[in-house]
Amino acid sequence: MNPIPESELILDKRGAIYHLGVRPEELANTVIVVGDPDRVPVVSKYFDKIEHQLAHREFVTHTGFIGKKRITVMSAGIGPDNIDIVMNELDALVNIDFASRTLKTHLQSLHIFRFGTCGSLQAHIPVDSFVAGSHGLGFDNVMHYYNEPCTAEETRMIEAFVTHTGLSGNVTPYIFTGSNELLRHFSNGYHQGITVGCPGFYGPQGRILRLGLAYPGLIEKLTDFRYGNTFISNFEMETSAIYGLGRALQHQCLSLNVIVANRVMKQFSKDGAAAVERLIKTSLEVISNNNL
Repeated sequence: MNPIPESELILDKRGAIYHLGVRPEELANTVIVVGDPDRVPVVSKYFDKIEHQLAHREFVTHTGFIGKKRITVMSAGIGPDNIDIVMNELDALVNIDFASRTLKTHLQSLHIFRFGTCGSLQAHIPVDSFVAGSHGLGFDNVMHYYNEPCTAEETRMIEAFVTHTGLSGNVTPYIFTGSNELLRHFSNGYHQGITVGCPGFYGPQGRILRLGLAYPGLIEKLTDFRYGNTFISNFEMETSAIYGLGRALQHQCLSLNVIVANRVMKQFSKDGAAAVERLIKTSLEVISNNNL
């Protein structure tokens, strides 16, 4: 096997992966990804012990223990482009031998959780409630650069979605299923549904400030979409890329979000920070108690 060139797998002088600034031994098998670098210590304050605290650009990483469970929490910044960096570099940390620059013989599967905020697309999913994403439906283009096919069922689902919304032209949506192995632990107290990943916060999520929309009425069509018993519960900007790259790289991924805005009811959380805190505490308890 030919070594991966230095221009493709970039390591710093410390032997850490280029963007994340993390070495393989500094990463746990369970990884929590958050957007905001300031949210990393909000998660790691629940650790009983912190082994490593690292920071490079927007990527802040803490690795430690809750009891005997080793966990890494890492910030990714905002958007699917950053997720492309994070997912590929997380995989490299566990599945590439940095000394020889070759793939390891036995590949490792990480458990990767997103803890984030999002907007509800259903009236019955109120602000401050939790959502576990069964699927990631992408309006971004990250997965169009990878040769990773959808399953037959995912293909039928996206075909039904395109027919329902009438999307064409510049937006080519895709869909990948999250980890059912992880999802089954997040039924009590968590709504479940499709999480849409958008490449932006304003126009891509149907917000109008000064600019008109190319797809007016899309938000209402997202709310109305049904595929069997499955519906679109929420949207944000990272889940679709996490689920797509997770599938391609064979990691178990689950997106857990707290609703800070209900776009149907036009409501916003009165205390988003407290809602995020509850999501973190509740989800960490599930992860540590079930050794996920």
